[in-house]
Amino acid sequence: MKAYFNINKKWLQVAITCLMTVSLTSCSLFTQSSVEAKYTTPPDVSTERLTQHVRQLSEAYYPRDYTHPENLNASADYIMQQLEPYTDRLSEQKFTVRDKPYRNIIARFGPTKGELIVVGAHYDSYYKTRGADDNASGVAGLLELARLLKQHPPSSPVELVAYSLEEPPFFSTDEMGSSFHARQLVETERRVKLMMSLEMIGYFSDEPDSQDFPLSMMKSLYSDKGHFITVISNMGNRDITAQVKSLMMGASDLPVYSLNAPSFIPGIDYSDHLHYWKQDYPAVMITDTAFYRNHHYHESNGDTWDQLDYQRMAKVVQGVYATVQNLD
Repeated sequence: MKAYFNINKKWLQVAITCLMTVSLTSCSLFTQSSVEAKYTTPPDVSTERLTQHVRQLSEAYYPRDYTHPENLNASADYIMQQLEPYTDRLSEQKFTVRDKPYRNIIARFGPTKGELIVVGAHYDSYYKTRGADDNASGVAGLLELARLLKQHPPSSPVELVAYSLEEPPFFSTDEMGSSFHARQLVETERRVKLMMSLEMIGYFSDEPDSQDFPLSMMKSLYSDKGHFITVISNMGNRDITAQVKSLMMGASDLPVYSLNAPSFIPGIDYSDHLHYWKQDYPAVMITDTAFYRNHHYHESNGDTWDQLDYQRMAKVVQGVYATVQNLD
């Protein structure tokens, strides 16, 4: 009996090892682990400008939630003012939610015809928070990207969009600013090559165990240090995710990870890219992983400008620029 038990125990261990190997191999297909970098040389990104934009939005216009429309409007005015030197195709998309007016800010670059690339970031913040990482960082990246596209016009048409109303109580509903923009693209029969949502791109850490995950098994596939940026999308966008990851990897020395997963994994659809998926447009989220890393997420007075890493944020912007300029 003992020999029989030992034999079965051995085979059980082998079976468990095989199952784990298959599981990890399957997961690696979703993490694009075989993607190789496509090297380019993006222009320099100004950390000083990134810092200025984040401080302005998170301090001068605090708080930027829907209960403070004066600060939302001041934020939109600031974004328009900063974009004006970079394009003469600057507009507002006005919309009404619950009988109150709101607006997206849209800056256009490149040719007027062809498949469109959209890069978006929401400028509102969670209720009574400063929202430096969430999401002044994304807006700051958008503004720096505009400066680069002015200097180096893209060969594809590009829209940079600053959205209102991403945060609760509008989150995941058709009242989000990004929903209005995505539906307008459908109504005008606009073809979209890619939408990139810049959702929290400024918080990094080199400390061990500074990175959390929605599933414990993911710890074996990624780093336990929050020193990387991620490209997130759904299962139907594996090819475009691989292209974005490749271009971002080749733009700087910042580590770039990716994940394609179903929406039931918490965080996969937690931003403006959701509404482009709803319209069958290819879309990805570029993120520092939000609450899986930044534990000041949605804290009152916790998410402040001085906690962000502007050097690595600049490398994220270089990766987004490389994608806009070189996407097939």
